[in-house]
Amino acid sequence: MPDNHVDPSGNTEAFRAFSRTTPDDAASSKMPYFVGGAVAVLLIALLAWLVL
Repeated sequence: MPDNHVDPSGNTEAFRAFSRTTPDDAASSKMPYFVGGAVAVLLIALLAWLVL
């Protein structure tokens, strides 16, 4: 009985294609950095307002 299951670890290229979670040409988003920076600025402003 033939085994139709292909083991992706059989060669490196197949394993990399199997384990890839995002396409190679997808650029990473910088939006979390902008949101985090805005939250940090708001927290610092709130703390400064409460202290002064």
